[in-house]
Amino acid sequence: MNLRVRATMSMIGALLLLPVLGGTAQSTAAGELVEASPTTVYLAPGRLLEVPVKAWHLRYRSTSATGTANVVSGTLLVPRTPYLFGRRPIAGYAVGTHGLGDRCAPSNAMSQGTEAELAIMSLMLLKGWAVAVTDYEGLGTPGEHTYMAGVSQGHAVLDSIRAATRVGEAKLSAEAPVVVMGYSQGGSSAAWAAQLQPSYAPELRLKGVAAGGVPADLQAVADNVDGTSDFGLAAAAGLGLDAAYPELSLASHLTPEGAALFAGARDDCVAELRSALSGRRLSELTTTDVMHLPEWQARLRENRLGGTTPRVPMYLYHAKGDEIIPYGVGATLRKQYCAGGAKVLWTGLPAGSHVLGAVEGGPLAVGWLAGRVIGLPAVGNC
Repeated sequence: MNLRVRATMSMIGALLLLPVLGGTAQSTAAGELVEASPTTVYLAPGRLLEVPVKAWHLRYRSTSATGTANVVSGTLLVPRTPYLFGRRPIAGYAVGTHGLGDRCAPSNAMSQGTEAELAIMSLMLLKGWAVAVTDYEGLGTPGEHTYMAGVSQGHAVLDSIRAATRVGEAKLSAEAPVVVMGYSQGGSSAAWAAQLQPSYAPELRLKGVAAGGVPADLQAVADNVDGTSDFGLAAAAGLGLDAAYPELSLASHLTPEGAALFAGARDDCVAELRSALSGRRLSELTTTDVMHLPEWQARLRENRLGGTTPRVPMYLYHAKGDEIIPYGVGATLRKQYCAGGAKVLWTGLPAGSHVLGAVEGGPLAVGWLAGRVIGLPAVGNC
C-alpha cells in the first residue's frame, strides 16, 4: 500500500471514530456524551402514567471488557423539582437481566411503560436524585450484548454517570455525590463498578454501592441452574461471554440442536430465554465440556467478583431462598470483601425466591444509600 493511500485510509478511520455534534468533533474519552435526545418514560404498558421527570435517551462512550472503545446507550431521569440541598446526587442504576436483543433494552422498556424496575428508581427520584440507567454494551446499540461480562458492565455503569453530567439541560455537576445500585445482573454490575471505580473513574465522588442477589461466581451459578427452568440464563451468560471474548469460540462447541437453540436466543428477552431453554443441560447441547476448557476457565476467573476490595461502603443483600443465585455465592463475596478490609453491611433476606429478594431488598438498599448521600457514617457487620 503506498503512503498516500495509507494516509487517506488513516484519515477516514480517524473521522469515523470522531462523532460530530453541532459540527464540532468530540473527544473519544470514556464517559463522553455522543448524543442526548429528550424522551418520555411511562410506568404502565400502553404508554400510560407518564413519569413526571425530565428524561433523555443517551448514547455515550465506554470501554469493553478487553479495553476497546465502544458506544453504549442508556436513559437519564432527572426530577423536575429543584434540589435544595446542594448539588443534586446522581444514582447509577444497574438493571437486572432483561435479555439479549435490542428490543429488551431498559431504555426501550421505559419508553413503552414495561420497565418493572422503575418502581425502585422512583424511590430515588422521590428523594430528588438524578438516575442514570445504562442499557449495557450491545443492548440497544450495534453488536451483541456482552451479558455478564463484569468489567464491561461496570464500565457501562460508571460511564453512564459521567455522561449524565455532560447533558447540559440536566444541570448536573461533575462534583455531585454519586451512588450505585443494582440487583442480579445489576448487582454484579454495581459490584464491578465499585471495584473498578478507583482506577477507571477516580474523579467520581462515589459514596456507596448497594448490590443485591449478586452472581459473583458465574461457574457456581451455571452449575446451580443447569437442567432447571432457569437454564436459559446460563445459556445467555455463555453467549454474553462469547461476545465479549471471541477466543472462546462457543459456536465451535455446539451440537446442531445447540447451535439452533443458541442462535434463537440471541434476540430473546428474559421470559423467552427461560421458556425456550427450560430444563435443558449444557452437556446435551455441546460436544465438549465447554466451561472447563482452559480459555473458558481463564475468563470465568477474570469475571469472578471479590478479587479487588472496594474503597467505598458496600450494602450487600441476598434472599435466603434464592433459587437462581445460591445464597452461599453472595455470602462468599461478603467474606472476601470483609477480608480485604471493606466496610460491608450484609443483609440475608427472608425472601423465598430471587425475584422476591429484589422486592424486599430494594427499599432497604435505597434507604441505606440515602445515608451515604447525606454523609452519615456507614456501619458494617463483617
